Amino acid sequence: MGKTMGAAGPEAGGEAAVRPTAHGRLRFALFAECLLTGVWVVLAALPVITLLPAFAAGCAHLGRHLDGERSTWRDFLAGLREATRSGWRFSLLWWAALALLGFDLRVARSGALPGGPALIAVSVVGLLAVVVLGLRTAALRRPGTAWPDAARTAARQGLTVDPGGSLLLIGGLAVLAVAAWQMLPLIAPASGALAGCAVAVERRARV
Repeated sequence: MGKTMGAAGPEAGGEAAVRPTAHGRLRFALFAECLLTGVWVVLAALPVITLLPAFAAGCAHLGRHLDGERSTWRDFLAGLREATRSGWRFSLLWWAALALLGFDLRVARSGALPGGPALIAVSVVGLLAVVVLGLRTAALRRPGTAWPDAARTAARQGLTVDPGGSLLLIGGLAVLAVAAWQMLPLIAPASGALAGCAVAVERRARV
């Protein structure tokens, strides 16, 4: 009996050692895929108006990767074309809302209006809310789904179902801002990490 247990011990230990190694490889592969996706997203977002469609295509690519489905840069481009065709109006509206809130923040900081600190706080909260709404919409939207419908679902999730996920995305935005401030090229891998964060938030809201 002692020999049997002795033989089983190293074997069981070997299996236990293999599992963490395989798990670590999967995590590293996902991390590498996030970095690559960030480069694709940044390049696709250079026209500015395509930022949300690019983010949506990046999130869809990472989702397929997590599900073990085939996904290449051609699939990313196909998703980008579809998201841009169907979402350019929503993207324009999103940018317009950001521009309006940015103007409000600038006026509030100028001191031209009374109640400056309160106006600044409202403008900052509004900016963060609009940015997070756009990211959550892009992360959960599927091809063929209308962007306004996805935005309504994202707003419901962000406000009632999973407000913690919105806070996680704000943390991801802070990391992106710090990375871009330290060295501008870091915005590419940081964007991929933000897309990975958005996918994780969208999947946890589904549970």
